[in-house]
Amino acid sequence: MDVNFPEKRIAKELINVSIISETISNLIWYAILIVLFVLHSYFSWTTWIAWGLIGITVISVIFTIWGYIKPFFIYKNWRYDVDKEFLQLKSGALKEEHQLVPMTKIQAVATNQGPILRRYNLYSLTIDTMGSSHIIPALHKDVAVELRNQIASYAKVKEVE
Repeated sequence: MDVNFPEKRIAKELINVSIISETISNLIWYAILIVLFVLHSYFSWTTWIAWGLIGITVISVIFTIWGYIKPFFIYKNWRYDVDKEFLQLKSGALKEEHQLVPMTKIQAVATNQGPILRRYNLYSLTIDTMGSSHIIPALHKDVAVELRNQIASYAKVKEVE
């Protein structure tokens, strides 16, 4: 059997969604760090706590920078495809991962949409098997609904009422 690499891409708006989500998380995290620094100053905590807070801040800045770069790699490297036998998922920039999920193993498929995805009219698709769960992170609404229905049809997933 010859299986080609998947070619379909996720929505480019994933970059904006990820950056907005990262910004919200960072604002909350840095607000907590500021409160801790103010409490340290007000209560005159020991010196090692200040060094710990500085270390945490440096590490946080590094992760913040990576958090703003990572969405570009995700968009560039994420691919998926579906046929009657397999769901194919390919991701990863440094460590490429190519998954073949047999349609016979798929138990459930669902579309999900949070408030930031809703702003861009995007959905994520969750595919559940007995042992794991797979997510296609950002698809336009019509693509996500069509893909969900196609996978459900191929996998013979029954709709639960």
